[in-house]
Amino acid sequence: MRILLVDNLLIRRYGKLRMGPGRALACGAIRGNHRLCEFSDRDLARYMGFGIRAVGVHRVNKALLETAKNFRPDVVLLGHCDYIHNETLAAIRSAIPKVRLAHFNVDPMCDLHPQAQMRERMTSCDVLFATTAGAQYLKPFLTGQNCVAYMPNPVDAALETLDNSRRPASAFACDLFYAGQPRSGDPRLEFIRRLRSALDGSSIRFQLVGMYGSAPVVGGAAYDDLLAGAKMSVNINRYFGMKWYSSDRIAHLMGSGILTAIYDGDDQQHFFSNQEAVFFHDVPDLVESLLHMQAADSRRQAIAAAGRARYHALFSGERILQYMLETLFEQPYSEPYEWQSEVYR
Repeated sequence: MRILLVDNLLIRRYGKLRMGPGRALACGAIRGNHRLCEFSDRDLARYMGFGIRAVGVHRVNKALLETAKNFRPDVVLLGHCDYIHNETLAAIRSAIPKVRLAHFNVDPMCDLHPQAQMRERMTSCDVLFATTAGAQYLKPFLTGQNCVAYMPNPVDAALETLDNSRRPASAFACDLFYAGQPRSGDPRLEFIRRLRSALDGSSIRFQLVGMYGSAPVVGGAAYDDLLAGAKMSVNINRYFGMKWYSSDRIAHLMGSGILTAIYDGDDQQHFFSNQEAVFFHDVPDLVESLLHMQAADSRRQAIAAAGRARYHALFSGERILQYMLETLFEQPYSEPYEWQSEVYR
């Protein structure tokens, strides 16, 4: 199949990349023997506009239409792509009548911006995918002619190359790791403050990135170095209790064999057992589990290894792309996907 992937591929960061869903889907397309063409809308808008957004947006839309005509895709997959106009997508449909269009959104669906993005694409795309589950978040974007479905955060062995589960405790720069950039009012700030206070004086070395005066979040090899130095991690999101939602941080952590503690109110237990991740409900609960793992490194290694294997098996870019294509073309699912109950037509 010929796939045109339109996403922010971060060319202008000159190698300071972060492993994101678009990259994992691109890897999945190649592993699945699909013909792939990548189009980095934000990079091209900046370059083609000489710093003038209005000029760049007009030109990048013309360039996408030309790319589609030249490549003749079966499928166009669009990430957030705020610079791409629906009129351009309509022109692509006119030029390639059998093409199928899908938008994938990886932000929490209770935020206004991803809601606006989904509303923008609900009449122009055949399927909308979101990393948030729940009928209350997905059904509002149904038109009667489209499909709205959940998708997990994908991982790929070429991106998440680390396996920290194989390394002993002495090999790590820190015992517990968290990276995030919460703004004022974000509940993660209070959660992390309480966690730091509870761990103060313990044997757990807690490294923060991006908050409370710590170093900013980085990309590229520097980010890989941070992950390589982490024995355990905590995965919390801006919103607590959203079914199956997580930022793509969870793919980086679990996919790299880092023992990952997950808030139990997000229902990730649907995918992972307590033999593959650590589930907690509140700070005291989390601290108790972390101290236990700190004292039992073989247990930490076993859970981290099982979690890494499970994440790569369930959520590989190739498998998730296969699910997306089958949903897009309304084909019977070739296997039972653990999340297919969250597909609405």
